[in-house]
Amino acid sequence: MDTMTTLSEITTKLKNEGYTEDFNLKDGCLECRGNVVQIFPDDFVVDKHYRFEGQSDPADEAVVYAISSLKYHLKGILVNGYGMYSDPLTDDMVKALREKPQ
Repeated sequence: MDTMTTLSEITTKLKNEGYTEDFNLKDGCLECRGNVVQIFPDDFVVDKHYRFEGQSDPADEAVVYAISSLKYHLKGILVNGYGMYSDPLTDDMVKALREKPQ
């Protein structure tokens, strides 16, 4: 896991590396392209992730996932809070969002 200064720095870095889709969590899957494409846990991998911790405000805690899907030929980013501010995830999504060893 890499550490960068700001969330915008890491999202810019990832977009420059080809992670151009903006993923959103939706009922056990990831959605992108205006909610037209739904990608389920078996169809993507987390290539890397970055965690950000606020100095004094728990609302500043977030994790950025760099995600790829060979099946859909997509690479993108998912940003989620963590701790008490994270979106609820299904067990399958929690397992899928763990970075795979290289």
